[in-house]
Amino acid sequence: SIHKDLEEKIARFHQREDAVLYASCFDANASIFEALLTPEDAVLSDDLNHASIIDGICLCKANKYRYKHMDMQDLEAKLKEAQKHRLRLVATDGAFSMDGDIAPLREICQLAQKYDALVFIDECHTAGLLGPNGRGTDELLGVMDKVTIINSTLGKALGGAAGGYTTGPKPLIDLLRQRSRPYLFSNSLPPAVVGCASKALDLLMESNAIAQSMAAKTQRFRSKMMAAGFTISGKDHPICPVMLGDARLASVMAEDMLNRGIYVIGFSYPVVPKGKARIRVQISAVHSDEDIDHCVEGFTEVGRKHGALS
Repeated sequence: SIHKDLEEKIARFHQREDAVLYASCFDANASIFEALLTPEDAVLSDDLNHASIIDGICLCKANKYRYKHMDMQDLEAKLKEAQKHRLRLVATDGAFSMDGDIAPLREICQLAQKYDALVFIDECHTAGLLGPNGRGTDELLGVMDKVTIINSTLGKALGGAAGGYTTGPKPLIDLLRQRSRPYLFSNSLPPAVVGCASKALDLLMESNAIAQSMAAKTQRFRSKMMAAGFTISGKDHPICPVMLGDARLASVMAEDMLNRGIYVIGFSYPVVPKGKARIRVQISAVHSDEDIDHCVEGFTEVGRKHGALS
């Protein structure tokens, strides 16, 4: 009963008809394309979509198109090319986890409407964080009624442990319960995880204070870091990549930050492209203004020490 209650709560949170739980969003992404699409259909995927979306698309037999990252001209060209197929599904991350940039959902939905396509978004890095009430990218950009399918995780903002879900039209959810292999042939979520996620959703639906505080904390960190001379990728997202370019620099700076009691992660090739090494910072609702200011001070000291700042 607690699993069914959580599914109902997820659907209510996203203002959708129904939802189905998975052990992870990786499982949800591994399921949706294979269950929904046939060899007569087409899926159009952003070039920088998460690995789980890519793997899920590989499992299905639909015709596959990949458009340049957030390039709406290229997406339109691919949609024109895909008109010969029965069904077209545009798949994108709501926010891209390595760069912190947000998908142009308004434009994607306009193109989908023009070319009679469905829209799928992965909201793992936005649910609980973005939008006036934390509902995600579609709420932030005002297109909640134009996105057909949402997959997301309970392992980040919405619980912090494990789990994933698909939410959308009830006929789609009914189909997944019958044909989704990761749902049919795997255990469901442990009850303790269900309880954590359910409480997280209660907190978000009781008040928009958490979502609003996240926006303010994110803006504080980004503006102070840029004022200090750093380049921060993305826009208005709590994932704040501090772009450094050099892999060794990212590694030694992250290590020095940890020595100051500040835990941030250095990323370099092959996780990100060559020459795009960065330190990824993630702002959390539990961070105080003092925590954020302390982090910026630490970055400034370490950056000067290693020549990242003049």
